[in-house]
Amino acid sequence: MLTFLWKFSVFYFFIIWALFNYVNPEDNLDIPTIAKYFNTKGRYEEVNPYLREDILAVNRSILQPPSPQCQEIHLIAIIRHGTRYPTTKNIKDMQQLYNIVMHNASGEASFLREIQTQWAMWYTEDMDGRLVQKGVNELKHLAVRLSKLFPSLVSEENLRGGRVKFITSSKHRCVNSTLSFKAGLTELWAIKDQEFDHAVNDALMRFFDNCAKFVNEVENNSSSLMELDKFKEGPEMRRVQEKIADRLRIQYNNITDDMAEAALYLCAYEFAIKTVNSPWCRLFDEVDAQVMEYANDLKQFWKRGYGYDINSKSSCILFHDVFSRLDKAAIDNRSGQQVTEAVTVQVGHAETLLPLLTLLGFFKDSEALKSTNYATQTQRSFRTSHMLPYAANLLLVLYDCGAGDLRLQPLLNEKPVTFPLLAGQQVSMPLYEDVKEHYRELLQGCDFENECQLFKHPA
Repeated sequence: MLTFLWKFSVFYFFIIWALFNYVNPEDNLDIPTIAKYFNTKGRYEEVNPYLREDILAVNRSILQPPSPQCQEIHLIAIIRHGTRYPTTKNIKDMQQLYNIVMHNASGEASFLREIQTQWAMWYTEDMDGRLVQKGVNELKHLAVRLSKLFPSLVSEENLRGGRVKFITSSKHRCVNSTLSFKAGLTELWAIKDQEFDHAVNDALMRFFDNCAKFVNEVENNSSSLMELDKFKEGPEMRRVQEKIADRLRIQYNNITDDMAEAALYLCAYEFAIKTVNSPWCRLFDEVDAQVMEYANDLKQFWKRGYGYDINSKSSCILFHDVFSRLDKAAIDNRSGQQVTEAVTVQVGHAETLLPLLTLLGFFKDSEALKSTNYATQTQRSFRTSHMLPYAANLLLVLYDCGAGDLRLQPLLNEKPVTFPLLAGQQVSMPLYEDVKEHYRELLQGCDFENECQLFKHPA
């Protein structure tokens, strides 16, 4: 009997020990629990968690062409720059919050003591959105992964032969991201005897700056973000601000919506740049982070997404550029000659990608995002945390499946997506002609000059 009791006790001990020591792979203590709610300040690895284990991992089986004879003939990669420092405005707000916490906060929490005694404000205004080393690495790694995912296109032969084109926004973070992408390839193939040019083209990659109607009616129009302003004054945001103030033991009026955003940015940037689970992250629980995420999604929805028609129409010039490149590749292929441009790499901004994704109809919900429907939008498709992390990318891959059967596959952040409302067989890789038919009205119209002029003249 004693032997049985001893064995049972040992067994019970090990069960209890296992329960206490079990670590869910998702519960990595180095990763803030709120990291998946960082909107456009999020890491690419939060969108593709498998990259945490192997940053160069790819899975070609996700491509699933309709037949083994399908060969990729052209790739367009529209890429957001990599991880960057905060902008000057963000840094000023972060500095203000830091001063409030250092001089006014009186709580006893360990995270607060850590901020006040160990954490030093190291962000300086001259950093102003510049690419960080993590951003350099992201673009290098993306280049290598694309060479593994599409080896016949992103190849040394095509690079050396001038069949890989590079286009970038003029912003330093984009130019440096482009240089990093190129370095990823030249280092992969140990190319030291040749350099590869890139073209700066703001008309394509910063089209929003040149669209007068967008600038006038949305960008510089304070009422365009009315829904966001209402949400900031609403009960959900007010509760988040009060909870932050309570955790810091300071008066409520110290934590405005700008200070709440600055706190989230301090958490997000420390993680994105330094892979640190910062004490600033303890100012939020998951419910708070979801509210903050919704506020930022409201901003993106009304400023770059479905909120106003001109948001997406400002990307007409990039839309037509994409399809003209695809058409050129299709013509080359049908004529039996080698496709003259195998790969187009275009590096821009979140503000480049989101209007184009919107124009193409991706991530459209049945209801618009508004200040009053937070509770019913928890399952929304329009979630920039999923769509637009640093180094986000839209890939369009043209395949020749034989006998004139050309197909187009879209991927977002290296995962296949389907063109909205395009039904039928092989929905993940539809016929190129079906895609063009689906977007026929845009292809026949969507004229940038016409859409963007402030005052249209009568016909």
